[in-house]
Amino acid sequence: MKYRVAAVQYHLEDITSFEQFAAQVTHYVRNASEYGTEFVLFPEFMTTQLLSIGGADGRPLPIEQLPAFTDDYTALFQGLAAEYGVYIIGGTHVVDAGGGRRQNTAFLFHPDGKIDKQAKIHLTPTEVTEWSMAPGDGLAVFETKYGTIAMLTCYDIEFPEIVRMARAKGADVIFCPSCTDDRHGFHRVRYCCHARAVENQVYIVTTGTVGALRRVDFMRANYGQAAVITPNDIPFPPGGILAEGVINDDMLVVADLDLQLLEDVRSAGSVTTWRDRRTDLYTDWA
Repeated sequence: MKYRVAAVQYHLEDITSFEQFAAQVTHYVRNASEYGTEFVLFPEFMTTQLLSIGGADGRPLPIEQLPAFTDDYTALFQGLAAEYGVYIIGGTHVVDAGGGRRQNTAFLFHPDGKIDKQAKIHLTPTEVTEWSMAPGDGLAVFETKYGTIAMLTCYDIEFPEIVRMARAKGADVIFCPSCTDDRHGFHRVRYCCHARAVENQVYIVTTGTVGALRRVDFMRANYGQAAVITPNDIPFPPGGILAEGVINDDMLVVADLDLQLLEDVRSAGSVTTWRDRRTDLYTDWA
């Protein structure tokens, strides 16, 4: 099976209304549809842009108010997925998880209106100490017309065990929305995406925020690049990169995924890392 994916290097800039956010999101989805894509990936924390709208006092909104946009956010992306007939990973959005808890949550919008969610499992110190986030407590994989996928957000990809679990549950493609503010963070995520693709013989589709929110704390700097990453084996590119963007540019990256090639290398590649795992020595997450 083959299908086409697009990853958005979403340009953050201060806005004054939800309508501006909606127009920007719609632009990217419409652009992706012109390339015949079946999946569109947006980056982590893209909805923090809404905090720059500000309140009646003229100050930017605090993180506590971001969940108030959830209904408008889901209606926007649900409508676009249906209108353009695509699956959309709407980056992540901060939701009210009950009991005074907030979670950084990835959303999968299906063309038929269905919505799936995956809360970020591993949280960075900033998410915990500055934004009082709570981690997700489980991993799910999601069935689509084009096979099984998982959504693992940014820091999650730095933990081999959780990606192993996703592959054991049947995921062939891991979508990794990310948000990093400097080169160190960006390369941590990027190098780990390559490692997870090699270890599990899966595709990783990743992207990050670019631009700056001058009025929103902890979102004033962004360093990002989208990429579609493969195992390092024939018949894939030697560097394991199907496509990548220009660092920190506002742009869209598009590539075609061939799931049969994954099966080919898992059974008869130069190395067969998924098949050769030593379950007699360490846990088989299946």
